[in-house]
Amino acid sequence: MPRSASSTSRAARALAAVASRTGVAPPSLYKHIGGLGDLRTLVRGRVLAELTERFAAAVIGRSGDNAVTSLLRAYRDYVRAQPARYAAMPPDPLHDPALAAAGRQQLDIVFAVRGYGLEGGAAVHAARCLRSIAHGFVSIEASGGFGMAEDVNETYEQLIHMFLATLPHSVDR
Repeated sequence: MPRSASSTSRAARALAAVASRTGVAPPSLYKHIGGLGDLRTLVRGRVLAELTERFAAAVIGRSGDNAVTSLLRAYRDYVRAQPARYAAMPPDPLHDPALAAAGRQQLDIVFAVRGYGLEGGAAVHAARCLRSIAHGFVSIEASGGFGMAEDVNETYEQLIHMFLATLPHSVDR
């Protein structure tokens, strides 16, 4: 489907803004990227890599509730520090050929958390719940959606404890 003039114009403006921020002429960007779509893919890949690095650092040497708590806190800390970058997070990197490997690395870290004995479908469901809890909370928080007086940190900690309570007990826990 051909692009409309307005979408082409938006893309040109977006690339001109990137060129301006990086101190290069807009035509020079095309030495490094093929267009706005390529730029978005690169940004999404970087966000995935940054989050994966944070997740790995959060869980290394930990297991069970300690690892999950640390991972969820690292997730929130990243979004609080980088809300605009996080907004570029792809909803399903595993089905984007350019991002599938990075998405799989991130998911492998989540699946590597030990102490619950989860396998197969049960592990997938737990990973989806973890992501839904973290993404939902941080997205609402980043958009200013928690305006009531109660401490947002306490709410997040309660959410973590609620999630942990749904996981099966294991001797490693």
